[in-house]
Amino acid sequence: MMANDMHDERRDPAQAVEETPGAAQAESAGSGEAMQADALATLVAERDELKDRVLRTLAEMENLRRRTEREVADARAYAVTNFARDLLNSADNIRRALESIPEADRTGADGAFKALIDGIELTERDLAKTLERHGVKLIEPKGQRFDPNRHQAMFEVPDPEVPAGTVVQVMQAGYIIGDRVLRPALVGVAKGGPKPTAANPADAA
Repeated sequence: MMANDMHDERRDPAQAVEETPGAAQAESAGSGEAMQADALATLVAERDELKDRVLRTLAEMENLRRRTEREVADARAYAVTNFARDLLNSADNIRRALESIPEADRTGADGAFKALIDGIELTERDLAKTLERHGVKLIEPKGQRFDPNRHQAMFEVPDPEVPAGTVVQVMQAGYIIGDRVLRPALVGVAKGGPKPTAANPADAA
């Protein structure tokens, strides 16, 4: 019996040695799968980060393109602003020259005097067309409701027949370039008349 027991004791360590490599291989395989999962997760995170950066860069480039287009369009539209503003003095002087001629003299003018008046009027029209070709337009506010964005009130005119706030006199013409005011019109505004009719119910509130 003792011999058999000793024989059994000898077999147990051998069996243990034979079983150990299998367990180690299983543990190694599990560790390898975990490392692969971690590596895959890292790659996915890096991919998502790079994708986000690319999308952000594309959005910034699109915004830059649009902003550049707007700036180029504004540069084209308003490049002549300073030059046009200087020309307004000439337009004012031509208008003053015509207004200085009494209406009776203009009506009865003939010969060289009539030719002079016609020439001044032609020059005024030609200058207005030239300015308009470059986006500069005359503001004609007489009879319109006073607009502080386009008009500058110089005085008030008592008139009970005209709605209050109506432009009744223009002292100096105004001009716009594109959608910007180049120079506001200097005007006289009616007061003492009825309140202007609201454009919609919200205005009347």
